[in-house]
Amino acid sequence: MSIWFKPFTLDEIQGYSRGSMVEHLDLQFTEIGPDFLRGTLPVDSRTIQPFGLLHGGASAALAETLGSVAAQHCVDMTRFYCVGLEINSNHIRLARAGRVTGTARPIHLGSRSQVWEIRSEDDKQRLVCISRLTVMVLEGAAQAMAGGSRP
Repeated sequence: MSIWFKPFTLDEIQGYSRGSMVEHLDLQFTEIGPDFLRGTLPVDSRTIQPFGLLHGGASAALAETLGSVAAQHCVDMTRFYCVGLEINSNHIRLARAGRVTGTARPIHLGSRSQVWEIRSEDDKQRLVCISRLTVMVLEGAAQAMAGGSRP
């Protein structure tokens, strides 16, 4: 059974990410499943820290993006929008190259709050980071975001 309020495509979510940090970091949405959203982030000059390792903030940005986009697609966007309240990330393994792949799955989908777990893995499917994102569901159309061009 699908958790999504209505069907959506990878092209749609990639499209409304244009002109945002998502585009700048080259975060690519790669798969929509019945209960998950997946995306990748490069480990390159945009996402590493001075020692050449994936920056913890980049891992958190991947997690927040996947969880927030997923949360938004679980509600009726003509009536509600989701905003992040808290994110917690534990960095498990270093990443120096390639891409990390994050998968967001819900822990709780309530009428006023949602909790998401986002697991990020390296190219060898080894856990790099695990995050938990809490979002609040607010009344109001999602068009209020960014001048109405996003979900």
